[in-house]
Amino acid sequence: MLKHLTIYRIQVSSLPRPMRRYASLFLAAVALCGSGVPRLSAERAIGQLRPLLVDDGGAAITSAPAWMKRRDVMRAEWQTFLGDFPKERAPLKVEVLATETLAEFTRQHVKYQVEEGVYTDAYVLIPRNASGKLPGVVVFHQTVKSHAQQAAGVDASVPELMHGVQLVKRGYVVVCPRCFIFNDGAGYAEWVKHLQECHPKWTGMARMTWDGMRAADYLESLPLVDHERIGCLGHSLGAKEVLYAAAFDERFKVAVFSEGGIGITFSNWDAPWYLGPRSRTSAFKHEHHELLALMAPRPFLLLAGDSADSDQSAIFIEAARSCYELLGARDNVRLFNHRQGHRYPAEAQAAAEELLDQHLKAKR
Repeated sequence: MLKHLTIYRIQVSSLPRPMRRYASLFLAAVALCGSGVPRLSAERAIGQLRPLLVDDGGAAITSAPAWMKRRDVMRAEWQTFLGDFPKERAPLKVEVLATETLAEFTRQHVKYQVEEGVYTDAYVLIPRNASGKLPGVVVFHQTVKSHAQQAAGVDASVPELMHGVQLVKRGYVVVCPRCFIFNDGAGYAEWVKHLQECHPKWTGMARMTWDGMRAADYLESLPLVDHERIGCLGHSLGAKEVLYAAAFDERFKVAVFSEGGIGITFSNWDAPWYLGPRSRTSAFKHEHHELLALMAPRPFLLLAGDSADSDQSAIFIEAARSCYELLGARDNVRLFNHRQGHRYPAEAQAAAEELLDQHLKAKR
């Protein structure tokens, strides 16, 4: 099956541009059918994704200005669903809670304000003897009791998930914020209820997205960080935060999404701390290829392991590729499947770091 698929891909490139998207989606669906993993049918997988390059009147979008206009509408629709962000950003009011000087980097535990009277904490990793302006990365942690401590290397029990340590050793300034559901004294859903007492229209994902944007604010506040070279990376829960933070904040020039479950049916996106049960109703017409399209033309890498994400995730990549291609960046959105489960193995790390280095270190 895959042998023949390569031949067909060559033929797709010779098709007229308006037809390429549909042919690519079909071929991606064919690939999943041959993957040997039980998945949604190809017809259902394609059918669940609304066309991107179509305006409100049903006409094809063929120019970048027309897409940008459509993109603004799409972003507003998502914002309405998530809940509006605060109109003004409260001062960060940073407080350094602890500092460790290690062999290759300095690690600080800091506290800062995300909105008036609401604080979060994070770990900040800075290369030793750093000088000049450095690239920065916000690293979002997975669902684990030690939360940001794992990404920052305070919890060293799973070395492959110490993303922050891996990146600071490559010369990045790294901020590892704690997700709001990992607070003391209550369960995840209880923190969402507390959140909605102040923001009745907010989803949990609105808070995570806003916190991701505030993490970028904090990163920008550091004198060593080059504001034009900021990226984000996350695994599992952290990947979900990457998807939304990068879609809504263009300061993230590169995004790496590892095993987050890109499709709304691929993972527990309907949990109250994410999108809530409304995301599984027939009234909800959106899917995450739209958020990938909001990122275009900025580079996005989806790391799959045949767990939350798999070859089936290619449907979303191919759907968004039409927008990337229209903006002259066709290859800036891609999928790498390491097939090692819900992990971040060496192959995934290498792919992520190659992308970050290519787009953040090359710009000086």
